[in-house]
Amino acid sequence: MRAIRFDHISKRFPGAPRPAVDDCSFRVEAGAFVVLLGPSGCGKTTLLKMVNRLYEPTGGTIFLDDTDVRRLPVTALRRQIGYVIQQTGLFPHMTVAENIAVVPRLLGWARARVAARVDELLTLVELAPPEFRDRYPAQLSGGQQQRVGLARALAGDPGVILMDEPFSAIDAITREALQDELVRLQRAVRKTVLFVTHDVEEALRLADLIVVMRDGRVVQYDTPLAILARPADPFVAELVGADDMVRRLGLVRVDRVMAPLPPGFHADGLPAIGATDDVRHALSLLLRTGARTLVVREGDAPVGTLALEQILDAARVGAPT
Repeated sequence: MRAIRFDHISKRFPGAPRPAVDDCSFRVEAGAFVVLLGPSGCGKTTLLKMVNRLYEPTGGTIFLDDTDVRRLPVTALRRQIGYVIQQTGLFPHMTVAENIAVVPRLLGWARARVAARVDELLTLVELAPPEFRDRYPAQLSGGQQQRVGLARALAGDPGVILMDEPFSAIDAITREALQDELVRLQRAVRKTVLFVTHDVEEALRLADLIVVMRDGRVVQYDTPLAILARPADPFVAELVGADDMVRRLGLVRVDRVMAPLPPGFHADGLPAIGATDDVRHALSLLLRTGARTLVVREGDAPVGTLALEQILDAARVGAPT
C-alpha cells in the first residue's frame, strides 16, 4: 500500500480558458478507497491521470509516500500502479491469461510464478481459471472483461490502483454486482484506490472518503456520511442529494443505532437483521413485514433491537459515525 499526496496540483491545457485542475491539495492514506466525484468536466479524470503521469501537472507536486512522482522513470512508476478504465483496455489478440500476465512478464517473473499469479487472480475475481484462462476478450461479456481488467491491474501487486469510471458502460445489474465484487476484493487485498465516477450512488457505496470536485477545485473531502449530513455548500448538497434521508440511512450500520437487549427479551417471531447491515435495509424490512421491532443478530446470537423510532432519530441527526 502506498499513500498519495496532492500538493497544490494544477493542470492547464493549451488554449483552455481555465485550468482543468486548479490548486488541489489532499492526501489519500495508504489502504484507503477514495472516490473523485463530480459532474463531467470538473477535472476528476485529469487529476487521476496525473498520478501515473499520463498528464504532467503545470503546477504543484504529487507524492507517492514521500517521493515526487516526477523523480521516478515513467515506466517504473506505471509498473507500481494498477490502472482500470471504462473500456477495459484488454488486448484483443491476447488470451485472458496473456492479458493478466503483461506486467508480471515486464517485471521479469519466472513463467511458473506468472502462471500461478494468473490462476490466483482469476480465482479472486471469480472467473474459473480452467474455463477462462484461454479465452479471448471478444468471448467475454462486458462484466467478465471488467473482471479481467481488474485482475490485470492487480497482477504485479501494485500499491496503488487507479480506476477511471470502470463500470459506467455496463448495465445496472452487472454494475451493482461488480461494485459488490470490488468491495469484497478491497477487503481481501487492501490497496490504495483512487476511483473516478460521476455516479453518486456508486460513490456512496464504495468510498471510505469522497473528494467532491467542481470547476477543477476540491469543494469537500470527507466521509460519505459526513458529506450527506453536512455538505460544504449548496452545490454539494444538490449533487449528493443531501436532503434524501433514505439515502443517508444506507450509510449507517444497524449496530450503530440499535438498542441493547432488554432483560428477559425473547426474539421468537420477530424479523431479524444483521448487525452490519445498513439501516435502509432495516427500514425496508420493517415496512415489508409490518413489524414494530427487529431483532439484531451477530451470527445466530441476538445482540440488540431496532425500532422505527431509532431509525427516524438516525435520519434526523445524520447518525453516529
